Amino acid sequence: MKNRKAEIDKLTLVVPILVIVIIWAVYFIEINYGFNFNKYGIYPRTFKGLRGIIFSPFIHGSVSHIFNNSIPLAVMLGSLYFFYKKIATKVLLIGIFLTGLLTWIFARPAYHIGASGVVYFLVSFIFFSGIFRKHYRLIALSLVVVFLYGSLIWYVFPVEEAISWEGHLSGFLMGLLFAYLFKKQGPQPEQFIFSKNEAFEKQFDENGNFIEQTEENSKEEE
Repeated sequence: MKNRKAEIDKLTLVVPILVIVIIWAVYFIEINYGFNFNKYGIYPRTFKGLRGIIFSPFIHGSVSHIFNNSIPLAVMLGSLYFFYKKIATKVLLIGIFLTGLLTWIFARPAYHIGASGVVYFLVSFIFFSGIFRKHYRLIALSLVVVFLYGSLIWYVFPVEEAISWEGHLSGFLMGLLFAYLFKKQGPQPEQFIFSKNEAFEKQFDENGNFIEQTEENSKEEE
């Protein structure tokens, strides 16, 4: 059991590091060997474009693009595996697939690349999960997420033509949906059970008023 717990805890560090390394390695190969992997991104409503659901999160168009995604992606993946370790992998894999699929369904006819859709999915899931679960620790995490990445909400709208706002919106909506669907799985708020004290309760009537103790009542109780 301890080994299993240690193995799960390691994922909090291993998964974010592994994902970031793969993303940068793909970009390094593109730059150094003259490849262009943009064609493996999501191209909406085409059969070939479906492969982008799997490949697009690992493809980026510039250093600034990959850098802007790397830090929030690492933070959110670490938070997901630390606080939601029992459901983290399931939520992540299904969430990435459905975020990509939704982007494929309604986005503009262009190649959509980058991990930003995944970032929006994770930010949305972690934020709303704390709210839906009414778990004070997770609500605190939600507030931290808002403080760090609250400004991201503007990019679910078409504010810049070069940005795939459709991927952002897809991730945000899927994160919200998953937070609701999985609210009964993973960490739950503690349920406090109060023990009854009959001697104490006898000092109050059915309306909650204190019963004055007289000598006659005391003798009856004896």
